[in-house]
Amino acid sequence: MAEDNIEQPGVFATGSMNDAYAQYFIGQSYNNSLVTPSDDVSVPVANVTFEPGCRNNWHIHHHGSQILLVTGGQGWYQEEGKPAQLLNPGDVVIAHDGVKHWHGATKDSWFSHLAITTGDAEWLEQVTDEFYDTLDSTVPKEG
Repeated sequence: MAEDNIEQPGVFATGSMNDAYAQYFIGQSYNNSLVTPSDDVSVPVANVTFEPGCRNNWHIHHHGSQILLVTGGQGWYQEEGKPAQLLNPGDVVIAHDGVKHWHGATKDSWFSHLAITTGDAEWLEQVTDEFYDTLDSTVPKEG
């Protein structure tokens, strides 16, 4: 995608193409590291942006968790065995230790969230097109 077509749906800069994790995503994502672990800070914080239709693979965080703070656009979060949740700016999701889940943009919206992550991620299978195409972002958000 041409750089002039990259949106900034949230309040933080979109960042560079997320090449380091591209193998765990369907579609293009972008990563802007806001806090990098160091001697005095142990928790990384990143602004992750997804193009429309982009999502990451199912994954599990071990020995920690992940907090997602939605800053722009519209996206999905789903835990295994539960329905997908439609996410909008201001939503907060906690992926607890050991819970298999995925997240990403809706088909027709860019999506950004801050990811505050502890522990190690175990990357699993892709969220298939067949499954993803059944999700309907026109359904009102539960709440």
